[in-house]
Amino acid sequence: MNPGPRNLITDVTGLRVGNAEDHRIKTGTTVLVGDKPFRASVDVMGGSPGTRETDLLSPERLVDGVDALVLSGGSAYGLDAASGVSDGLRAMGRGFVYVDLTIPIVPAAILFDLAHGGDKNWNTNPYRDLGAQALAAASEDFSLGTVGAGVGATTAGLKGGLGSASLVIDGGFTVGALVGANPTGGVTSADGHFWAAPWEIGDEFGGRGAYPHPVPFAQSVKTKKDALIEIANTTIAIVATDADLTKTQLKRFAVAAQDGMARAISPAHTLVDGDLIFSVSTGAKPLKDPIFDAIALGHAAAVCLARAIARAVYHATPVADDVFPTWQQKWGRRS
Repeated sequence: MNPGPRNLITDVTGLRVGNAEDHRIKTGTTVLVGDKPFRASVDVMGGSPGTRETDLLSPERLVDGVDALVLSGGSAYGLDAASGVSDGLRAMGRGFVYVDLTIPIVPAAILFDLAHGGDKNWNTNPYRDLGAQALAAASEDFSLGTVGAGVGATTAGLKGGLGSASLVIDGGFTVGALVGANPTGGVTSADGHFWAAPWEIGDEFGGRGAYPHPVPFAQSVKTKKDALIEIANTTIAIVATDADLTKTQLKRFAVAAQDGMARAISPAHTLVDGDLIFSVSTGAKPLKDPIFDAIALGHAAAVCLARAIARAVYHATPVADDVFPTWQQKWGRRS
């Protein structure tokens, strides 16, 4: 398996990503949009999720295509970013058409970054504007680290961020992941080795390799509790493929991708995280073997997500009021 040409989720042809942020508030929003509506599902394993329009992604629901997905900071306030995205899509003529009405379908998920610095004393919710700006910025190329939904993200002891990665697997299918990494758990050992290192390709997040010794239990349960309030967490992600998957298959694709969180974050899926994964199919390439192709795609999604989480932290950049250092500040000189 090799990454796509960008090593981004946009290696899945027809997808674009836009970021918008406000560094004064220390927060931001990320949008995934397609050239046309795409099929999607979702899986939630965290105990504290915040979502919009996720019920319609269940396999038994009517809607078969969505117009965009939103990952946002801001906790419950951040769900309003999807309203700005809906406004922009409607202006483009995008959405579910009923008689003379156009109704964009924009599911969203949020992470909690309200306690991570920045001026949160706003009078008007800023996220609707951030959503509109992120949609307008959507492109096949985008930055990682302290951008979009990753601006206010943290992990246990290190700054978090926005990450992405891709793979092209046997059969010619492309799989990609996009993540706002803000877990209560840690993503590295005490000396800076990423838990996701066994799946690293090249030096995409420093090339330091796996932790060379058995992992002490105390390291594996490190959390943000000592420095931040316990609920200031959540990792939200999107995994996508050009394989033509049904909503039922996409549900399993998202479930399989949850393994990527567990490989990259320790502990993951806690009561104080809202860990959630959207799954997307552009439907461009039919499956040749519905069972074994689906198994390979799910494994690739988990691998991509683990790498994307590490890349989110690896690419984070410092600002004055950070509550934690970046990986580069603490370990980059040793890589």
